[in-house]
Amino acid sequence: MATMDVFSGSAFSAISLTGAINQQPFLPSLLGDLSLFTDRPIRTRAAYIENLAGTLSLVPTSPIGAPLAEDVTDKRTVQYIPTLRIAKGTTIYAEEVQGVRAFGSETELQQIANLVAERSAKISRDIQYTWENMRLGAVQGIVYDSNGTTVLQNWYTIWGVVQPAEVDWDLDNATPVGGAIYQKCNDAIRAAMRAVSGMWIPGRSYLIGLCGDNFYDNLTQAPEVRATYLSSSQAQDLRNDVGGPFSSFRYGGIVFMNYRGTDTAGLGINTDKIALFPVGVPGLFEVAWGPGETFDFVNTPGKPLYLIPVKDTARNAWQRIEAYSYPLFFCTKPLALLRGKRT
Repeated sequence: MATMDVFSGSAFSAISLTGAINQQPFLPSLLGDLSLFTDRPIRTRAAYIENLAGTLSLVPTSPIGAPLAEDVTDKRTVQYIPTLRIAKGTTIYAEEVQGVRAFGSETELQQIANLVAERSAKISRDIQYTWENMRLGAVQGIVYDSNGTTVLQNWYTIWGVVQPAEVDWDLDNATPVGGAIYQKCNDAIRAAMRAVSGMWIPGRSYLIGLCGDNFYDNLTQAPEVRATYLSSSQAQDLRNDVGGPFSSFRYGGIVFMNYRGTDTAGLGINTDKIALFPVGVPGLFEVAWGPGETFDFVNTPGKPLYLIPVKDTARNAWQRIEAYSYPLFFCTKPLALLRGKRT
C-alpha cells in the first residue's frame, strides 16, 4: 500500500523535479518552434538591457592640415526591466494514492512518480502556453497578461519610440492595382531593414507575417498572388498547400503564415490583421530567465521552469507540486515590428 513517505526521497526534491521537467521536449508552438528568442539565463530577478543607438555620418572632405571632424559618441540607453512571475500548482491528496499497490515490475515509488510526472506535465503545459502568449506579444511590441487587456510590457514606451502606424493592405479591393501587394511587401521589408540597421544580414534575414484568418484568405485569393503562382512551377502548391487553413507561403520576400491560436477567444491574431517581424536578425529577440525564489536556486543562472514540492507538515494529508517561471521576452528594435490590416 502506498504511503506519503515516498515524497521525502530525493527523487521528489526541487532540484530533481526541476531537472527532470526541463529535460522534456517543449510542447508544439509556432513561435517557440521558430527559435526566435535567444536564451539569456540571469542570476537576478531583473534584467539590465542596454540599447546602443549606433549612428553613421558622412565625413566631409578637408584640405591637408585642416582640423579633423570630431566623432560623436554613440548614446547608450540602459533599462532595468524586472522579469515576470508565472506560477501554478497542483495538489496530490493522500486519498488519491490510497489504492496504489506495488505489483509486477512497478514499485510503489515508480507509480507515484508517474502520478507526479502527469500532474507536473499538466501545469507545465499551461506555463508553456503562457510563454507562447508572451512571445506573440513580444513580436508585436506589446506583451499582455492572460486577460488580453492588462499591458505587462510595452516595448515602444520602454525604448521611447512611437509604434509604426498600421498599414491598410486593401485586400478587399475588387479592382486592385497590379503589383499593389508586392509594393506593400517591399515597403515592409525596407522599413524593417532600416529599423534594425546593420543587424540585417542579406540572404539570411527576412520577414514573417502572422496573418489572421480573413487577412490570409483574402491574400491568397488576391489575383496578383494567384497569377504569380499559376505562371510558375509552384502552380501545384496553389492547388495544394497555399491558401489552405493554417498553412504558409512566400510572396514578395515575406513568408506569410496563417497563425493558429486557440479555437476560442484567447491567444491569436485578429482575423483581419497581420503582424510582421524580422527573423534571422541576431540579437533582435531575446528571453531572460530569472532564478527560482527558493534557497535551492538563489544566485544561480535562471532556468525556464522550476518545480517545487510543498509538503503538508501539519497532517501529512497532501503534497503540492508548484511550477514557477520567471521569463522576460523582449525585442531590442521594436520599430522593426510592423502591423497591417486587410481593409
